[in-house]
Amino acid sequence: MKKVVVYPGTFDPLTNGHLEIIKRASKIFDEVIVLVAKRDEKNTLFSLEERVDIVKRCVSDITNVKVDKLEKLLVDYLREHKINLVLRGLRSYKDFEYEREMFEANTIMLKGIETIFIIAAPHTAFISSSLIKEIAFNGGDVSQFVPKEVQKRLSEKLRR
Repeated sequence: MKKVVVYPGTFDPLTNGHLEIIKRASKIFDEVIVLVAKRDEKNTLFSLEERVDIVKRCVSDITNVKVDKLEKLLVDYLREHKINLVLRGLRSYKDFEYEREMFEANTIMLKGIETIFIIAAPHTAFISSSLIKEIAFNGGDVSQFVPKEVQKRLSEKLRR
């Protein structure tokens, strides 16, 4: 049986930390689906379409990774696609507390799903999308924290 896992997130923008989790997961699972979430409650810098395109470009060299939009509840996507594995990255205990709550809610809404946690590598554990945006908005160099495609798109977006 093919092991498919979904990795949901806003990815606004995708960071080297996210990419590192995706690459590690691609070595464990037969297929990794990166789900780029709509999340209207977050004031995203990039539109959903832009974020999907950026992620697709950044993972194009990883053959068992696909990218899709998440415009509904995660459990509804899982049910619709008959997937029962969710991947989440953990940077700190704060992430764990949030992810535990999400796990508990998701398992109540959809029986039989499992959440797999991958701990961020030490050299990426401090990187967050919020930090990247703060550095970029203030004219800082984000090149060591994000893929080249993200750096290019941030530069274009902030020049407008």
